[in-house]
Amino acid sequence: MTSDEVTVLDGRPGEPRLLVRRAASSGLSVIYVHGATFPSALSVAYRFHGHSWMDDLHRRGFDVWAFDFAGYGGSDRPACFSRSPVGRQPEGRATRASRQLARVVAHVLLTTGRSRVSLLAHSWGTLVAGFYASAHQEKLDRLVLFGPIARREASGQARAAVPGWRLVSVADQLSRFVEDVPPGHSPVLIEPALASWGSAYLATDPASAVRTPPAVQVPGGPVADIAAAWSGRMAYDPEQIKTPTLIVRGAWDAVSNDADAAWLMERLGSRIKFDRRLPNGTHLMHLETGRAALFETAGRFLAGETNP
Repeated sequence: MTSDEVTVLDGRPGEPRLLVRRAASSGLSVIYVHGATFPSALSVAYRFHGHSWMDDLHRRGFDVWAFDFAGYGGSDRPACFSRSPVGRQPEGRATRASRQLARVVAHVLLTTGRSRVSLLAHSWGTLVAGFYASAHQEKLDRLVLFGPIARREASGQARAAVPGWRLVSVADQLSRFVEDVPPGHSPVLIEPALASWGSAYLATDPASAVRTPPAVQVPGGPVADIAAAWSGRMAYDPEQIKTPTLIVRGAWDAVSNDADAAWLMERLGSRIKFDRRLPNGTHLMHLETGRAALFETAGRFLAGETNP
């Protein structure tokens, strides 16, 4: 088990402070980009049985970084969090969040003296990473899209307005974590009831305990970005990505299904690109019993293997 270094990255006036964590090594730098509802401490850095994805990457020799977007974990909360979410533009859209990723990339490059990093992104975070990669390929070695969001054809149905922010309880998380597991299959979550993870999740928001039920406040932008992608409007153009790219996903993932992966594979501008569908996993495979296969597949690709 490694000891993570946690710092706060200050920005220019008007920019949020960002919590940044690192498992330092002299190896190649990898930055994890989290998804829509929980920060780096509950994803890449969360330890089940004393071992996290960050630990696994560090053991493979990588210099591992992660951060929290504004509105999550240890980073600054947007001003709109103190006001009603109704009638406000969704906070934290991917195109704006990419500026935060750009700041972290610049910080990592300055700290390490390297000219490139690799990105490992999950779910909504793949939209942020994809937007960044489409414009900054000269700064990237490799790109891993875990459970990526892809464009789907518009259904023609009217979509409800997305508020500026929303509340997510542990029960909300558990419901979506298990909904794609086939009926009758045994639980695949490492913590089937989220006993410890749930408490740690609520602790990421100091105000969670005063709400009924206890819940974490998160930006509404990610929901708006995913809704836009599933209505035919992606946050980035995959054809502009030339970086070697791996798509990796659980076989039961309904958020990132076979058609989604095929759409991305067809349009990615990368000469080197792979799609790996792993058995017995959902959109949250990094929190599940099958996570070792995910870690192995991503780790081998990031290390430069040509057939991960």
